[in-house]
Amino acid sequence: MNWTELVKARLKELDMTQERLAELVDVTPGGMGHWLNKRREPSIAQISKILKAVNLDSLTLHSDGMVEYPNQKIANVTATYKPTAYRKTYPVLSCVQAGQWTEAVELHPTISDEWHETTERASDRSFWLRVKGDSMTAPHGLSFPEGTLLLVDTDKDYQSGSFVVAKLTDVNEATFKKLVIDAGTKFLKPLNPAYPTITINGNCHIIGVVVDAKLKLY
Repeated sequence: MNWTELVKARLKELDMTQERLAELVDVTPGGMGHWLNKRREPSIAQISKILKAVNLDSLTLHSDGMVEYPNQKIANVTATYKPTAYRKTYPVLSCVQAGQWTEAVELHPTISDEWHETTERASDRSFWLRVKGDSMTAPHGLSFPEGTLLLVDTDKDYQSGSFVVAKLTDVNEATFKKLVIDAGTKFLKPLNPAYPTITINGNCHIIGVVVDAKLKLY
Protein backbone atom coordinates (compact mmCIF):
# COMPACT_ATOMS: atom_id res chain seq x y z
CA MET A 1 0.00 0.00 0.00
CA ASN A 2 1.18 3.54 -0.74
CA TRP A 3 2.02 5.52 2.41
CA THR A 4 -0.58 8.23 1.59
CA GLU A 5 -3.47 5.74 1.66
CA LEU A 6 -2.24 4.37 4.97
CA VAL A 7 -1.94 7.82 6.55
CA LYS A 8 -5.41 8.89 5.38
CA ALA A 9 -6.93 5.75 6.90
CA ARG A 10 -5.00 6.35 10.10
CA LEU A 11 -6.23 9.97 10.31
CA LYS A 12 -9.83 8.71 10.23
CA GLU A 13 -9.07 6.13 12.89
CA LEU A 14 -7.50 8.76 15.17
CA ASP A 15 -10.11 11.41 14.29
CA MET A 16 -7.19 13.71 13.43
CA THR A 17 -7.35 16.49 10.84
CA GLN A 18 -4.74 17.13 8.16
CA GLU A 19 -4.21 20.53 9.78
CA ARG A 20 -3.26 18.89 13.09
CA LEU A 21 -0.95 16.45 11.30
CA ALA A 22 0.71 19.36 9.50
CA GLU A 23 1.26 21.06 12.85
CA LEU A 24 2.85 17.93 14.32
CA VAL A 25 5.39 17.61 11.50
CA ASP A 26 6.00 21.37 11.23
CA VAL A 27 4.73 22.01 7.69
CA THR A 28 1.90 24.14 6.32
CA PRO A 29 -1.56 22.58 5.92
CA GLY A 30 -1.31 23.31 2.20
CA GLY A 31 1.99 21.46 1.97
CA MET A 32 0.54 18.47 3.80
CA GLY A 33 -2.42 18.47 1.43
CA HIS A 34 -0.08 18.41 -1.59
CA TRP A 35 1.78 15.42 -0.13
CA LEU A 36 -1.29 13.38 0.82
CA ASN A 37 -2.91 14.02 -2.56
CA LYS A 38 0.33 13.12 -4.42
CA ARG A 39 0.72 16.52 -6.04
CA ARG A 40 4.19 16.77 -4.53
CA GLU A 41 6.58 14.15 -3.18
CA PRO A 42 8.14 14.56 0.27
CA SER A 43 11.51 13.09 1.16
CA ILE A 44 11.86 9.71 2.86
CA ALA A 45 12.74 11.52 6.09
CA GLN A 46 9.57 13.64 5.86
CA ILE A 47 7.40 10.58 5.18
CA SER A 48 9.00 8.90 8.18
CA LYS A 49 8.11 11.89 10.35
CA ILE A 50 4.50 11.82 9.14
CA LEU A 51 4.13 8.09 9.85
CA LYS A 52 5.55 8.50 13.34
CA ALA A 53 3.18 11.44 14.01
CA VAL A 54 0.19 9.13 13.48
CA ASN A 55 1.76 6.37 15.60
CA LEU A 56 2.59 4.00 12.78
CA ASP A 57 5.64 2.00 13.79
CA SER A 58 7.33 -1.25 12.77
CA LEU A 59 6.94 -0.25 9.14
CA THR A 60 9.27 -0.59 6.19
CA LEU A 61 9.14 2.31 3.75
CA HIS A 62 10.32 1.59 0.20
CA SER A 63 11.78 4.13 -2.21
CA ASP A 64 8.64 3.94 -4.39
CA GLY A 65 6.46 5.12 -1.49
CA MET A 66 5.04 1.69 -0.69
CA VAL A 67 4.94 0.52 2.93
CA GLU A 68 4.86 -2.85 4.64
CA TYR A 69 2.92 -3.04 7.92
CA PRO A 70 2.75 -6.75 8.83
CA ASN A 71 2.29 -6.26 12.58
CA GLN A 72 -0.38 -3.56 12.65
CA LYS A 73 -4.12 -3.57 12.03
CA ILE A 74 -5.62 -0.28 10.92
CA ALA A 75 -9.31 0.48 10.62
CA ASN A 76 -10.66 0.75 7.06
CA VAL A 77 -7.45 -0.72 5.67
CA THR A 78 -7.28 -4.20 4.21
CA ALA A 79 -3.93 -5.62 3.25
CA THR A 80 -3.98 -6.97 -0.28
CA TYR A 81 -1.39 -9.49 -1.26
CA LYS A 82 -0.60 -9.59 -4.95
CA PRO A 83 1.66 -12.22 -6.41
CA THR A 84 5.03 -10.75 -7.32
CA ALA A 85 6.69 -12.10 -10.43
CA TYR A 86 10.17 -11.35 -9.11
CA ARG A 87 11.70 -11.43 -5.64
CA LYS A 88 15.30 -11.92 -4.67
CA THR A 89 17.29 -11.68 -1.46
CA TYR A 90 20.67 -9.99 -1.06
CA PRO A 91 23.11 -9.60 1.84
CA VAL A 92 23.73 -6.44 3.84
CA LEU A 93 27.40 -5.45 3.81
CA SER A 94 29.23 -3.01 6.05
CA CYS A 95 30.81 0.10 4.53
CA VAL A 96 34.20 -1.54 4.96
CA GLN A 97 33.11 -4.72 3.17
CA ALA A 98 31.64 -2.65 0.33
CA GLY A 99 34.80 -0.54 0.14
CA GLN A 100 36.87 -3.67 -0.34
CA TRP A 101 34.56 -4.97 -3.07
CA THR A 102 36.29 -5.97 -6.31
CA GLU A 103 35.15 -7.58 -9.52
CA ALA A 104 36.82 -10.83 -8.42
CA VAL A 105 34.62 -11.16 -5.33
CA GLU A 106 31.76 -13.64 -5.53
CA LEU A 107 28.88 -13.53 -3.06
CA HIS A 108 28.82 -16.36 -0.55
CA PRO A 109 25.96 -17.18 1.87
CA THR A 110 28.25 -16.53 4.85
CA ILE A 111 29.26 -13.03 3.74
CA SER A 112 26.52 -11.53 5.93
CA ASP A 113 24.08 -12.58 8.63
CA GLU A 114 21.49 -10.03 7.43
CA TRP A 115 19.62 -10.41 4.14
CA HIS A 116 16.71 -8.45 2.64
CA GLU A 117 14.33 -8.98 -0.28
CA THR A 118 13.76 -6.73 -3.27
CA THR A 119 11.32 -6.77 -6.17
CA GLU A 120 13.78 -4.80 -8.33
CA ARG A 121 15.73 -6.81 -10.86
CA ALA A 122 19.41 -6.75 -9.99
CA SER A 123 22.47 -8.83 -10.81
CA ASP A 124 23.74 -11.69 -8.66
CA ARG A 125 26.62 -9.45 -7.57
CA SER A 126 24.39 -6.95 -5.79
CA PHE A 127 24.25 -6.17 -2.08
CA TRP A 128 22.49 -3.94 0.46
CA LEU A 129 24.38 -1.13 2.17
CA ARG A 130 23.11 0.88 5.15
CA VAL A 131 23.54 4.66 4.93
CA LYS A 132 25.85 6.21 7.53
CA GLY A 133 25.82 9.90 8.41
CA ASP A 134 23.73 12.73 6.96
CA SER A 135 25.59 13.72 3.78
CA MET A 136 22.67 12.38 1.69
CA THR A 137 19.94 13.89 3.87
CA ALA A 138 18.50 16.74 1.82
CA PRO A 139 16.68 19.78 3.25
CA HIS A 140 13.83 19.07 0.81
CA GLY A 141 12.93 16.64 -1.97
CA LEU A 142 14.59 13.26 -2.42
CA SER A 143 16.59 12.28 0.65
CA PHE A 144 18.34 9.23 2.11
CA PRO A 145 18.60 9.64 5.91
CA GLU A 146 20.93 7.60 8.08
CA GLY A 147 19.78 4.00 8.37
CA THR A 148 18.30 3.79 4.86
CA LEU A 149 19.07 0.48 3.14
CA LEU A 150 20.41 0.79 -0.41
CA LEU A 151 20.51 -2.04 -2.94
CA VAL A 152 23.73 -1.63 -4.93
CA ASP A 153 24.06 -3.37 -8.31
CA THR A 154 27.74 -3.73 -9.17
CA ASP A 155 26.96 -4.70 -12.79
CA LYS A 156 24.65 -1.79 -13.66
CA ASP A 157 26.00 0.99 -15.89
CA TYR A 158 26.01 4.46 -14.35
CA GLN A 159 25.16 7.79 -15.94
CA SER A 160 24.92 11.39 -14.83
CA GLY A 161 22.25 11.59 -12.14
CA SER A 162 22.77 8.01 -10.92
CA PHE A 163 23.08 7.40 -7.19
CA VAL A 164 26.29 5.46 -6.80
CA VAL A 165 28.49 3.82 -4.19
CA ALA A 166 32.17 4.60 -4.69
CA LYS A 167 35.48 3.74 -3.04
CA LEU A 168 37.91 6.64 -2.56
CA THR A 169 41.60 5.78 -2.76
CA ASP A 170 42.42 7.43 0.57
CA VAL A 171 39.75 5.69 2.69
CA ASN A 172 38.85 2.05 3.36
CA GLU A 173 35.09 2.57 3.35
CA ALA A 174 32.58 3.06 0.58
CA THR A 175 30.77 6.36 0.13
CA PHE A 176 27.27 6.99 -1.24
CA LYS A 177 26.71 10.05 -3.42
CA LYS A 178 24.93 11.33 -6.54
CA LEU A 179 27.07 11.12 -9.67
CA VAL A 180 27.14 14.26 -11.80
CA ILE A 181 28.95 14.35 -15.15
CA ASP A 182 29.49 17.87 -16.51
CA ALA A 183 31.56 18.56 -19.65
CA GLY A 184 33.28 15.20 -19.26
CA THR A 185 34.22 15.75 -15.61
CA LYS A 186 32.72 13.49 -12.96
CA PHE A 187 31.66 14.65 -9.51
CA LEU A 188 30.31 12.91 -6.40
CA LYS A 189 27.64 15.26 -5.10
CA PRO A 190 26.04 15.03 -1.62
CA LEU A 191 22.37 15.97 -1.22
CA ASN A 192 23.19 17.81 2.01
CA PRO A 193 24.57 21.25 1.02
CA ALA A 194 26.72 21.31 4.17
CA TYR A 195 29.06 18.75 2.57
CA PRO A 196 31.49 19.41 -0.31
CA THR A 197 31.23 18.00 -3.81
CA ILE A 198 34.09 15.62 -4.66
CA THR A 199 35.76 15.85 -8.06
CA ILE A 200 36.65 12.45 -9.52
CA ASN A 201 40.16 12.65 -10.95
CA GLY A 202 41.43 9.12 -10.61
CA ASN A 203 40.92 9.18 -6.85
CA CYS A 204 37.98 6.76 -6.70
CA HIS A 205 36.38 3.66 -8.15
CA ILE A 206 32.62 3.44 -8.65
CA ILE A 207 31.50 0.15 -7.13
CA GLY A 208 27.87 0.11 -8.26
CA VAL A 209 24.57 1.90 -8.84
CA VAL A 210 21.74 2.09 -6.30
CA VAL A 211 18.63 0.41 -7.73
CA ASP A 212 16.41 0.20 -4.62
CA ALA A 213 16.14 1.85 -1.20
CA LYS A 214 14.02 1.33 1.88
CA LEU A 215 13.86 2.66 5.42
CA LYS A 216 12.71 0.68 8.46
CA LEU A 217 10.61 2.80 10.82
CA TYR A 218 10.52 2.09 14.54
